[in-house]
Amino acid sequence: MKIKMNLSKFLIYFFLFNLKISHAAYILIPMDDTQKNHLKSYGIAYFAINQNITVDWLLNYRGGSFLIEENTILQNECTVRGVSFKIIANIQANKIIQEISSPSVNMDVIRLEKSPKIAIYSPKTNQPWDDAVTMALSYAEIPYDVIYDEEVLNNLLPMYDWLHLHHEDFTGQYGKFYASFQNASWYKEGKKKAEQLANKLGYSKVSDSKLAVAKKIKEYIFAGGFLFAMCSATDSYDIALASEKIDICAHMFDGDPMDSDIDKKLDFSNTLAFKDFTLEKNPNRYEFSSIDATQQRKINPKMDFFTLFDFSAKWDPVPTMLCQNHTKIIAGFMGQTTSFKNEFIKSNVVILGETKSLNESRYIHGKLGNGTWTFYGGHDPEDYQHRVGDPKTDLSLHSNSPGYRLILNNILFPAAKKKKLKT
Repeated sequence: MKIKMNLSKFLIYFFLFNLKISHAAYILIPMDDTQKNHLKSYGIAYFAINQNITVDWLLNYRGGSFLIEENTILQNECTVRGVSFKIIANIQANKIIQEISSPSVNMDVIRLEKSPKIAIYSPKTNQPWDDAVTMALSYAEIPYDVIYDEEVLNNLLPMYDWLHLHHEDFTGQYGKFYASFQNASWYKEGKKKAEQLANKLGYSKVSDSKLAVAKKIKEYIFAGGFLFAMCSATDSYDIALASEKIDICAHMFDGDPMDSDIDKKLDFSNTLAFKDFTLEKNPNRYEFSSIDATQQRKINPKMDFFTLFDFSAKWDPVPTMLCQNHTKIIAGFMGQTTSFKNEFIKSNVVILGETKSLNESRYIHGKLGNGTWTFYGGHDPEDYQHRVGDPKTDLSLHSNSPGYRLILNNILFPAAKKKKLKT
């Protein structure tokens, strides 16, 4: 009798246990228009990976949703952070995977296996709201370290999986702010500190120290690093690499005149993304080169947008990951470098997003050795024309921003590994 009772209890417990698994096996975080907070959803995915919880990124399924092993702590995190989620049964999860695995649909599953260690290349004195990526990481609650020239030149980059370049000027021209802000205290102080740091690192000019940093970053990418840059850090980085053996700085920047015929001396074989461009020689003009389309753009701000390309999720998972969104049309936004003229983009570069009517690209990607780089034009996806001294953007008011989602796609990219689907 006792054996029968124990057997009955065992069968009941076994049934309840399996019932629980079948009805609550996974957390589905939708990333379509039903999601209350897209940006913090990325933070949940990062948090789960960091806790060694299995996370699958469902490319092109409901805006690039996340399927995560059910976990009470994770449910609580979603609730606290205001992220929409749904508990689904094992059988439902399997049906989703089966749907994605069909050759007739443009979807795929990417397993996120390792939380990337993130570095922001930025002066230590900058405030978090000076940079869109720093704001996105802070809002999504994704940890990062701030590094600058000393750390890069002291070979600390290999400690990190992913590197973002703050809107830096790698040419040594202090952002080309001379005409408007040469008498401003912040400009004078910034120039002084940059010169002191360059001298401390053993360089007589800021342009030389920045070139050394740019070359270290290039080595980092080649060895397998992931680089992401926005605004002026994009074109000024390539310009620094192309002008390695020439002086492109006017006397007010480095104390001596620039070389003659500098355009003819540029070496485009050194660059990541751009070719055949010419430099802006006027030190009073707020522009670096012909790459950027900011000064020539003639478009109503209300009509300014760019379109993301469609890629094959099963055959081109990398650009597909980088373009995950709940809309293919992204509102435009300006910066010192707003967009890249297509005529100056190398043929091996993948264009992820463009404004076709203006023949310009806003979001581009490429490979170098074992690593990759991504350039994103503009300063702040939710501040159309950000100016020096403008108030900071409050991301709690833009928690579903498609423009900021592109930044966070890049954050998760290094964690990804293609999962073999069962058909």
